[in-house]
Amino acid sequence: AEMFAAIRAEYGIERDEALALRDYPTLKRAIEFVFEKRPDLGGGGAYTAQTDVSAEPSMPSSGGPVVGADSARPAAPAVPGEAALPSPFPRGSMEAAQAVPRRVPVSVARPPAERFPATGVEVGPGARVVVVPDEMGVGTALAERLTKLGAEVFMADPSLGTENILAEVRAWRGDAPVTGVYWLPALDPVLPGEMEDPEERREALRRRVKALHALARTLYDDLSGPGRFLVSGVRLGGRHGYDPAGALEAPGGAVAGFTKAFARERPGALVKAVDFEMSRKTAALANILLAETCCDAGVVEVGHTDLHRWTVALEERPVEPGAPLPSDAVYLVTGAAGSITSAIVTDLARQGGTFWLLDLAAEPDADDPDLARVATDRDGLKKDLFHRMQEGGARVTPVQVEREVARLERAAAALASIRAIEAGGGTVRYRSVDLRDPEAVGAVVREVVEAHGRVDVLLHAAGLEISRALSDKTPEEFALVFDVKVEGWFNLMTALEGTPLGSVMTFSSIAGRFGNAGQTDYAAANDLLCKAVSAMVRTRPDTRALSVDWTAWRDIGMAARGSIPTIMKAAGIDMLAPEAGIAVVGRELTAGTRGEVVIAESLGLMLAEDASVARLDEAHLSALPAGPMTGRVAAFSLHGGLVVETDLDPKTQPFLDHHRIDGTAVLPGVMGLEAMAEAARVGFPEMRVAALEDVDFLAPFKFYRDEPRTVTVRVRYDAEGTDVLARCTLEGSRMLVGRDAPEVTVHFTGTVRLTSAPVVEGPAVKLPTPEGPVVESEDIYRTYFHGPAYQVLARAWRHRGNVAGEFAAGLPANHEPAEAPTQVVPRLVEMAFQTAGLAEIASSSRMALPFGFRRLELPGAGRGEAASVALARADEDGAFHVQVADAEGRLVLALSGYRTAALPGTVTDEAFAPLRP
Repeated sequence: AEMFAAIRAEYGIERDEALALRDYPTLKRAIEFVFEKRPDLGGGGAYTAQTDVSAEPSMPSSGGPVVGADSARPAAPAVPGEAALPSPFPRGSMEAAQAVPRRVPVSVARPPAERFPATGVEVGPGARVVVVPDEMGVGTALAERLTKLGAEVFMADPSLGTENILAEVRAWRGDAPVTGVYWLPALDPVLPGEMEDPEERREALRRRVKALHALARTLYDDLSGPGRFLVSGVRLGGRHGYDPAGALEAPGGAVAGFTKAFARERPGALVKAVDFEMSRKTAALANILLAETCCDAGVVEVGHTDLHRWTVALEERPVEPGAPLPSDAVYLVTGAAGSITSAIVTDLARQGGTFWLLDLAAEPDADDPDLARVATDRDGLKKDLFHRMQEGGARVTPVQVEREVARLERAAAALASIRAIEAGGGTVRYRSVDLRDPEAVGAVVREVVEAHGRVDVLLHAAGLEISRALSDKTPEEFALVFDVKVEGWFNLMTALEGTPLGSVMTFSSIAGRFGNAGQTDYAAANDLLCKAVSAMVRTRPDTRALSVDWTAWRDIGMAARGSIPTIMKAAGIDMLAPEAGIAVVGRELTAGTRGEVVIAESLGLMLAEDASVARLDEAHLSALPAGPMTGRVAAFSLHGGLVVETDLDPKTQPFLDHHRIDGTAVLPGVMGLEAMAEAARVGFPEMRVAALEDVDFLAPFKFYRDEPRTVTVRVRYDAEGTDVLARCTLEGSRMLVGRDAPEVTVHFTGTVRLTSAPVVEGPAVKLPTPEGPVVESEDIYRTYFHGPAYQVLARAWRHRGNVAGEFAAGLPANHEPAEAPTQVVPRLVEMAFQTAGLAEIASSSRMALPFGFRRLELPGAGRGEAASVALARADEDGAFHVQVADAEGRLVLALSGYRTAALPGTVTDEAFAPLRP
């Protein structure tokens, strides 16, 4: 404001009360302000600073080429009239592609909302709530509950049309602000054929998302700050489409995408997209919506199935390149004149094929001399364009000039791509088409099908991005950005109905995955495409469908221009190297990837979370049992999961002091299991530990010089049937000399299975008894390194070709405080490990340490250390299987697939002779 006051004073510009400073966020726009207000300064011809075609995004994303606004930066000029030239685009580099993290959105189970802090939203007396209902009754049930709580409720009618809804809401609102909005039209199922018929589709999307844009824009100032909320309901299946069944209702993705972007624009308010399964329930869903409003502000995407609550996180998953695409492949490419798409197509064309290139722009004129000047003389071209346009007598602005330059850049990029395809022996068919026109799209697709009978690869890369705050985004602008992607997609898929379609790749964006301020329309369109791709696992199972959430590209594409790279850097978001992005497309297509992937390096603010809400509620934590391996719950974040930290000191904990290798205290593997089991129950304390699965002991956790260390357990929850699966990693960090940051090591990994099912006692087993000589405890621990608390075997013997061990009574305490409850009864598991170790000594004279196991079942762990005998046998693959039973023959635990890592040397002590075959 001070800067604009100084500018007005310097240039004699009168104050404009209607001026919105948000419209001038950059120095370039401030310069334009001067020339707009003082055209007598002669700004037109002298002004050559680069100006973006669209308003500056607050955190831009180049999810794909931008119709009419994408820019090409060829490294070499495209000279008109030449038949073939080297490509002006970089070649794809698989090495560069493999170096970029490949993240996959996954649904993760989340504890009930009530276990997280309250959101601060009040829906009782004094609250004024707008409910835009569904037709299935959830909104009606919700309104009844809100009214009983004392809230003032206005029920809108989504069938009235957008303008009528807005008029009614404005009249009801009056001068009193609205507390929050429940948007529920996307809970209604999509009718058969509704997305194929253009008119029905437009109405369905208007009801679900375009009317939401209009209402949120109308109430934009109301829905800001603590205590205000926007909660939308969708029917994607309860897990936002990130499950094997795929998304149920793709249009719900538009509502979810919009909601995520709105959350970025209104960070102080509670904003959530709540996903449900398809069901006839109304009261239960209304209760869930209320619970999600009042608790757990740590997630925006949340879902509910009959069994579990879910949210969406990211998981890094590598993929290896597959077989190359055939040389006669048929490609159908939208947004083909964008520089990013042109670069990708140029790289794909090295393998040959036929490329049908679709774009709104006309086919480039190879004889147009301006196309070469885009790369070689951009500033001179802009001056010439200005004078040419000025000859018409109209006032010319820098934005108009820049828009024409952008058109030429797209044409130059398309021409370069066409030449590269032809130079590689491929065939090009260029068609200028408005993807929003179903008849025009249908005509082109018919051409393709008549010529080839199939499409091997569909690249839907078309898109338009205009970043602007929702309050300034008109319905026309929202529709333009949204429809290019969405209408284009449905028109293509309708036209391709019945046509063999090998692979589909849609270009989405990190704005679609995470939401982004100023991009509600772009995020809505992109997330709908992601859900449409997810649904193809059911609708077109023979087609490999993939959606790529790109970060902004470096050097080529709209995001490479102006101040955008600086904004991205400030937000901590890395821009993507073109050679990496180009290669990603070929890699994913040849690998046959399905679903959605995020291609980006650092995501900065996109992954940032508010520590004040990324946690469990204190009342919940205080009620948890205080086990020996649960020190403190440090966080419960969306992407980092649950984090539990425990400080351990060998001087005070017997399980460390009595577990030393060469004098150094080492965390027993069984206490690592205990740490993971205790951490797993933090989120679901009402469930018991049924088993630990797929455990790997990757590296010993050592306590050097007997100094205390912190054990960190990270948990990400999943589910299987009624069980909750806690996928755990146990980590330790050390600050090494000469290092600026601590070295973090993952020591153990595994999955803890939690269940609500009651313990079912199996039939009693006959306890193995000695058949001959036994090996006594003193002989065992002459070889084993364990101290008194871990000398868990009283004796061992051979039994029917296997090895049995008896639990030692009267052991010292395992941990301090001794009364702290455990979940896995660590020393019984240790007895199983040691008995298997004796079996290995007996068979191979090798001593070994735990390396991992497939499964540890704990049906009787609640009985404590009341076991009697362990029996270990080895299978053909060298893995061990151990059962531990108590004195009554009841099974306490069963260890299967136990693997070891042998230590150097052999065990020659003849005391073990009774155990050998």
